[in-house]
Amino acid sequence: MSANEKARLIAWSSELRAVHARLRTALRVTREAVESGDPAEPAARDLLLYCHGFCSALDGHHRGEDRELFPAIAAAHPELRDTLRYLQQDHSMIAHLLSGLQSSVDAGAPPRVLDRHLEGIAAIMESHFRYEERQLLEVLETLAFDADPSAVLGPL
Repeated sequence: MSANEKARLIAWSSELRAVHARLRTALRVTREAVESGDPAEPAARDLLLYCHGFCSALDGHHRGEDRELFPAIAAAHPELRDTLRYLQQDHSMIAHLLSGLQSSVDAGAPPRVLDRHLEGIAAIMESHFRYEERQLLEVLETLAFDADPSAVLGPL
């Protein structure tokens, strides 16, 4: 295997870590916007932007994994199909939680309600990311997969 080929394979592992780090940052920024709690119109617009951006980024990341990455892993590593199914169940649960957050933001819920939503999302998201990284990073370092990282892992 050439050095370029090895670098391309390891890049998938690095990119997954980087996307997870950016999503963690997006969640932190969103929570900070909620904690400011200023009900004035500009703060409400900022909060809507942060929540919408975070929700879209996280959902896009999971959809890309479900659509492109997980089928490629399953084809190369059939022994991981149960793990991938579990991760997809997490994706579904997180999508449901994101929908609840978005509904609360749209309804103008108070900061304490929004923070409860974000706290639940943070707990599930962090558990999911850690499990996914434990299960898949080594696999990604050997996966022959030629695709656009933003289509596979989301546009973040």
